[in-house]
Amino acid sequence: MPRLVRLYIQSVAIGFGLSAGFVAALLWSDVAAVGTLVSGAGAMGWVAVAMLVVFFGILFSGVQFGIRIMMMAENDTPPRGGLRQQMMPVPVRVSREKRQPRR
Repeated sequence: MPRLVRLYIQSVAIGFGLSAGFVAALLWSDVAAVGTLVSGAGAMGWVAVAMLVVFFGILFSGVQFGIRIMMMAENDTPPRGGLRQQMMPVPVRVSREKRQPRR
């Protein structure tokens, strides 16, 4: 199996595992009375839990895959800069004549 496919499958498994834990914590702590709503809905409550797990799983696995891909980057080249500029004071002549105020 190609390395990238294996990485994607691992990311999906980790994402859905995190999703199941997150939904369990969400229901256990009863945030916004979601746990009460699910337990009082009967059979349809389990459908809601399954939908939460699936949709959070899609979200978390996509984030997990993105993080793992970005962590694969290698920075072998040293930073190259352009022209280095140094700041130095420049004398400016200022006339002492009075100006009219702006209107």
